[in-house]
Amino acid sequence: MSEQVSVDQQAGASTASDEAGSHRRITSFVQQRNRLTEGQAHAWDRLWAVYGLDVADLVAGRVAYDPPAWFGRLVPLVLEIGSGTGESTAAQAAAAPEADHLAVEVFEPGLAQLLMRIDETGLANLRLLRGDAVDLLRDHVPPATLHGIRVYFPDPWPKRRHHKRRLVQPDFVALAASRLVPGGTLHLATDWADYAVQMRSVCAGEPLLENLSPAADGWTPRPEWRPMTKFERRARAEGREVRDLVLRRVSSPHTFTHSR
Repeated sequence: MSEQVSVDQQAGASTASDEAGSHRRITSFVQQRNRLTEGQAHAWDRLWAVYGLDVADLVAGRVAYDPPAWFGRLVPLVLEIGSGTGESTAAQAAAAPEADHLAVEVFEPGLAQLLMRIDETGLANLRLLRGDAVDLLRDHVPPATLHGIRVYFPDPWPKRRHHKRRLVQPDFVALAASRLVPGGTLHLATDWADYAVQMRSVCAGEPLLENLSPAADGWTPRPEWRPMTKFERRARAEGREVRDLVLRRVSSPHTFTHSR
Protein backbone atom coordinates (compact mmCIF):
# COMPACT_ATOMS: atom_id res chain seq x y z
CA MET A 1 0.00 0.00 0.00
CA SER A 2 1.24 3.49 -0.76
CA GLU A 3 2.17 5.64 2.21
CA GLN A 4 -0.19 8.60 2.35
CA VAL A 5 -0.15 11.99 4.03
CA SER A 6 -2.64 11.81 6.90
CA VAL A 7 -6.13 12.87 5.95
CA ASP A 8 -6.29 15.32 8.85
CA GLN A 9 -3.14 17.07 7.65
CA GLN A 10 -4.46 17.40 4.14
CA ALA A 11 -8.20 17.83 4.71
CA GLY A 12 -8.22 21.61 4.71
CA ALA A 13 -6.12 21.93 1.57
CA SER A 14 -7.96 19.13 -0.19
CA THR A 15 -11.40 20.53 0.64
CA ALA A 16 -10.44 23.97 -0.55
CA SER A 17 -9.03 22.52 -3.74
CA ASP A 18 -12.15 20.46 -4.36
CA GLU A 19 -14.42 23.46 -3.87
CA ALA A 20 -12.29 25.72 -6.03
CA GLY A 21 -12.01 23.17 -8.82
CA SER A 22 -15.07 20.97 -8.51
CA HIS A 23 -14.94 20.25 -12.23
CA ARG A 24 -11.70 18.35 -11.75
CA ARG A 25 -11.71 14.61 -11.02
CA ILE A 26 -11.12 13.86 -7.35
CA THR A 27 -8.05 11.68 -7.00
CA SER A 28 -7.49 8.87 -4.51
CA PHE A 29 -4.14 10.30 -3.44
CA VAL A 30 -2.56 13.59 -2.43
CA GLN A 31 0.63 14.93 -3.92
CA GLN A 32 3.48 15.44 -1.48
CA ARG A 33 7.18 16.13 -1.50
CA ASN A 34 9.11 13.05 -0.47
CA ARG A 35 12.67 12.71 0.76
CA LEU A 36 14.68 9.74 -0.45
CA THR A 37 17.23 7.93 1.65
CA GLU A 38 20.80 7.90 0.36
CA GLY A 39 20.34 4.37 -1.00
CA GLN A 40 17.02 5.23 -2.63
CA ALA A 41 18.47 8.36 -4.24
CA HIS A 42 21.39 6.37 -5.62
CA ALA A 43 19.02 3.75 -7.08
CA TRP A 44 16.83 6.48 -8.57
CA ASP A 45 19.74 8.23 -10.23
CA ARG A 46 21.06 4.99 -11.74
CA LEU A 47 17.90 3.10 -12.60
CA TRP A 48 14.88 5.33 -13.09
CA ALA A 49 15.78 6.12 -16.70
CA VAL A 50 16.08 2.37 -17.37
CA TYR A 51 12.96 1.07 -15.62
CA GLY A 52 10.75 4.09 -15.01
CA LEU A 53 8.47 6.47 -16.88
CA ASP A 54 6.21 9.33 -15.84
CA VAL A 55 2.50 9.13 -16.61
CA ALA A 56 2.67 12.89 -17.18
CA ASP A 57 5.01 12.28 -20.12
CA LEU A 58 2.50 9.87 -21.63
CA VAL A 59 -0.32 12.39 -21.12
CA ALA A 60 1.75 15.14 -22.75
CA GLY A 61 2.66 12.91 -25.69
CA ARG A 62 6.38 13.04 -24.98
CA VAL A 63 6.48 9.24 -24.64
CA ALA A 64 4.27 6.61 -26.27
CA TYR A 65 2.53 3.90 -24.28
CA ASP A 66 4.22 0.85 -25.78
CA PRO A 67 4.82 -2.08 -23.40
CA PRO A 68 6.10 -4.45 -26.13
CA ALA A 69 8.84 -1.92 -26.90
CA TRP A 70 9.59 -1.37 -23.21
CA PHE A 71 9.99 -5.09 -22.53
CA GLY A 72 11.18 -6.23 -25.96
CA ARG A 73 8.48 -8.89 -26.25
CA LEU A 74 4.72 -9.42 -26.49
CA VAL A 75 3.41 -11.51 -23.58
CA PRO A 76 0.54 -11.22 -21.06
CA LEU A 77 0.63 -7.91 -19.22
CA VAL A 78 -0.35 -7.27 -15.59
CA LEU A 79 -0.87 -3.82 -14.05
CA GLU A 80 -0.55 -3.14 -10.32
CA ILE A 81 -2.02 0.11 -9.00
CA GLY A 82 -0.38 1.45 -5.85
CA SER A 83 2.67 -0.77 -5.56
CA GLY A 84 3.91 0.91 -2.37
CA THR A 85 7.45 -0.19 -1.55
CA GLY A 86 7.17 -3.04 -4.05
CA GLU A 87 7.57 -6.02 -1.74
CA SER A 88 4.60 -7.88 -3.24
CA THR A 89 5.17 -6.45 -6.72
CA ALA A 90 8.72 -7.76 -7.06
CA ALA A 91 7.80 -11.16 -5.63
CA GLN A 92 4.92 -11.62 -8.06
CA ALA A 93 6.99 -10.51 -11.04
CA ALA A 94 9.71 -12.98 -10.05
CA ALA A 95 7.13 -15.77 -9.67
CA ALA A 96 5.64 -15.13 -13.12
CA PRO A 97 8.52 -14.55 -15.58
CA GLU A 98 6.23 -15.52 -18.46
CA ALA A 99 4.30 -12.25 -17.98
CA ASP A 100 5.31 -8.59 -17.94
CA HIS A 101 4.36 -6.35 -15.04
CA LEU A 102 3.68 -2.62 -14.77
CA ALA A 103 3.62 -0.95 -11.35
CA VAL A 104 1.93 2.45 -11.05
CA GLU A 105 2.66 4.52 -7.94
CA VAL A 106 2.81 8.17 -6.86
CA PHE A 107 5.04 7.63 -3.80
CA GLU A 108 8.61 8.24 -4.95
CA PRO A 109 10.40 6.53 -2.03
CA GLY A 110 8.30 3.44 -2.75
CA LEU A 111 9.28 3.51 -6.41
CA ALA A 112 12.93 3.98 -5.43
CA GLN A 113 12.68 1.01 -3.07
CA LEU A 114 11.23 -1.07 -5.89
CA LEU A 115 14.12 -0.01 -8.13
CA MET A 116 16.45 -1.37 -5.45
CA ARG A 117 14.56 -4.67 -5.47
CA ILE A 118 14.85 -4.86 -9.26
CA ASP A 119 18.57 -4.21 -9.00
CA GLU A 120 19.03 -6.88 -6.33
CA THR A 121 17.03 -9.58 -8.14
CA GLY A 122 17.78 -8.79 -11.77
CA LEU A 123 14.11 -8.67 -12.75
CA ALA A 124 13.67 -7.98 -16.46
CA ASN A 125 9.86 -8.19 -16.59
CA LEU A 126 8.96 -5.18 -14.42
CA ARG A 127 8.60 -1.49 -15.33
CA LEU A 128 7.51 1.41 -13.13
CA LEU A 129 5.19 4.30 -13.87
CA ARG A 130 4.99 7.37 -11.64
CA GLY A 131 1.63 9.11 -11.60
CA ASP A 132 -2.13 8.71 -11.73
CA ALA A 133 -3.24 5.21 -12.68
CA VAL A 134 -6.69 6.43 -13.70
CA ASP A 135 -5.18 8.79 -16.28
CA LEU A 136 -3.07 5.91 -17.53
CA LEU A 137 -5.99 3.50 -17.86
CA ARG A 138 -8.41 6.00 -19.32
CA ASP A 139 -6.19 7.71 -21.87
CA HIS A 140 -3.42 5.26 -22.78
CA VAL A 141 -4.20 1.61 -22.06
CA PRO A 142 -6.27 0.25 -24.97
CA PRO A 143 -9.38 -1.78 -24.17
CA ALA A 144 -9.01 -5.53 -23.68
CA THR A 145 -5.19 -5.56 -23.44
CA LEU A 146 -4.42 -6.35 -19.78
CA HIS A 147 -4.42 -9.88 -18.42
CA GLY A 148 -4.62 -8.69 -14.84
CA ILE A 149 -5.15 -5.60 -12.69
CA ARG A 150 -4.16 -5.67 -9.03
CA VAL A 151 -5.14 -3.15 -6.37
CA TYR A 152 -3.80 -4.20 -2.98
CA PHE A 153 -4.55 -2.18 0.15
CA PRO A 154 -5.51 1.13 -1.45
CA ASP A 155 -5.85 4.11 0.85
CA PRO A 156 -9.15 3.54 2.75
CA TRP A 157 -9.85 7.25 3.36
CA PRO A 158 -11.67 6.20 6.53
CA LYS A 159 -13.61 9.37 7.33
CA ARG A 160 -17.02 9.44 5.66
CA ARG A 161 -16.48 12.89 4.17
CA HIS A 162 -13.42 11.53 2.35
CA HIS A 163 -15.03 8.37 0.96
CA LYS A 164 -15.34 10.14 -2.40
CA ARG A 165 -11.56 9.87 -2.64
CA ARG A 166 -11.56 6.09 -2.49
CA LEU A 167 -10.22 4.55 -5.69
CA VAL A 168 -12.67 1.67 -6.02
CA GLN A 169 -15.81 3.42 -7.25
CA PRO A 170 -18.22 2.37 -10.04
CA ASP A 171 -16.48 4.45 -12.73
CA PHE A 172 -13.08 3.02 -11.86
CA VAL A 173 -14.30 -0.59 -11.82
CA ALA A 174 -16.03 -0.12 -15.19
CA LEU A 175 -12.83 1.37 -16.62
CA ALA A 176 -10.67 -1.41 -15.22
CA ALA A 177 -13.02 -4.12 -16.52
CA SER A 178 -12.95 -2.59 -20.00
CA ARG A 179 -9.15 -2.78 -20.11
CA LEU A 180 -9.03 -6.48 -19.25
CA VAL A 181 -8.98 -9.17 -21.89
CA PRO A 182 -11.85 -11.67 -21.62
CA GLY A 183 -10.71 -14.05 -18.89
CA GLY A 184 -8.43 -11.43 -17.33
CA THR A 185 -8.75 -10.78 -13.60
CA LEU A 186 -9.25 -7.83 -11.29
CA HIS A 187 -7.83 -8.62 -7.85
CA LEU A 188 -8.63 -6.33 -4.92
CA ALA A 189 -7.48 -6.65 -1.31
CA THR A 190 -8.08 -4.49 1.77
CA ASP A 191 -7.91 -4.71 5.54
CA TRP A 192 -10.57 -2.02 6.00
CA ALA A 193 -13.94 -3.71 6.64
CA ASP A 194 -16.35 -1.10 5.26
CA TYR A 195 -14.14 -0.50 2.21
CA ALA A 196 -14.19 -4.24 1.53
CA VAL A 197 -17.98 -4.19 1.56
CA GLN A 198 -17.98 -1.16 -0.74
CA MET A 199 -15.59 -2.94 -3.14
CA ARG A 200 -17.83 -6.01 -3.22
CA SER A 201 -20.95 -3.93 -3.82
CA VAL A 202 -19.36 -1.85 -6.57
CA CYS A 203 -18.01 -4.93 -8.34
CA ALA A 204 -21.42 -6.58 -8.04
CA GLY A 205 -22.81 -3.81 -10.20
CA GLU A 206 -20.27 -4.24 -13.02
CA PRO A 207 -21.77 -6.52 -15.72
CA LEU A 208 -18.38 -7.28 -17.31
CA LEU A 209 -17.08 -8.96 -14.15
CA GLU A 210 -17.90 -12.23 -12.43
CA ASN A 211 -16.81 -13.17 -8.93
CA LEU A 212 -14.57 -16.24 -8.80
CA SER A 213 -15.21 -16.95 -5.13
CA PRO A 214 -16.88 -20.28 -4.36
CA ALA A 215 -18.22 -18.79 -1.13
CA ALA A 216 -21.67 -17.26 -0.84
CA ASP A 217 -20.25 -14.06 0.67
CA GLY A 218 -18.04 -13.42 -2.35
CA TRP A 219 -14.70 -13.28 -0.52
CA THR A 220 -11.74 -15.31 -1.79
CA PRO A 221 -9.09 -16.69 0.59
CA ARG A 222 -5.72 -15.06 -0.06
CA PRO A 223 -4.48 -16.73 -3.26
CA GLU A 224 -1.05 -18.33 -3.24
CA TRP A 225 0.18 -15.87 -5.81
CA ARG A 226 -0.37 -12.84 -3.53
CA PRO A 227 2.49 -12.75 -1.02
CA MET A 228 1.76 -11.71 2.54
CA THR A 229 3.68 -8.48 3.09
CA LYS A 230 4.91 -6.84 6.28
CA PHE A 231 1.95 -4.47 6.03
CA GLU A 232 -0.53 -7.33 5.92
CA ARG A 233 1.14 -9.19 8.78
CA ARG A 234 0.91 -6.05 10.89
CA ALA A 235 -2.76 -5.59 9.98
CA ARG A 236 -3.53 -9.15 11.01
CA ALA A 237 -1.57 -8.77 14.24
CA GLU A 238 -3.65 -5.69 15.04
CA GLY A 239 -6.85 -7.67 14.50
CA ARG A 240 -7.88 -6.35 11.10
CA GLU A 241 -9.26 -9.01 8.77
CA VAL A 242 -7.91 -8.94 5.24
CA ARG A 243 -10.41 -9.62 2.47
CA ASP A 244 -9.66 -10.47 -1.16
CA LEU A 245 -11.95 -10.15 -4.16
CA VAL A 246 -10.95 -11.87 -7.41
CA LEU A 247 -13.12 -11.11 -10.42
CA ARG A 248 -12.90 -12.28 -14.01
CA ARG A 249 -13.71 -10.31 -17.14
CA VAL A 250 -16.48 -12.00 -19.12
CA SER A 251 -16.94 -11.81 -22.88
CA SER A 252 -20.38 -10.19 -22.71
CA PRO A 253 -22.23 -8.35 -19.93
CA HIS A 254 -24.24 -10.42 -17.50
CA THR A 255 -25.74 -10.21 -14.04
CA PHE A 256 -23.19 -10.48 -11.23
CA THR A 257 -23.45 -13.65 -9.16
CA HIS A 258 -22.79 -12.29 -5.67
CA SER A 259 -25.09 -9.30 -5.35
CA ARG A 260 -24.89 -7.46 -2.05
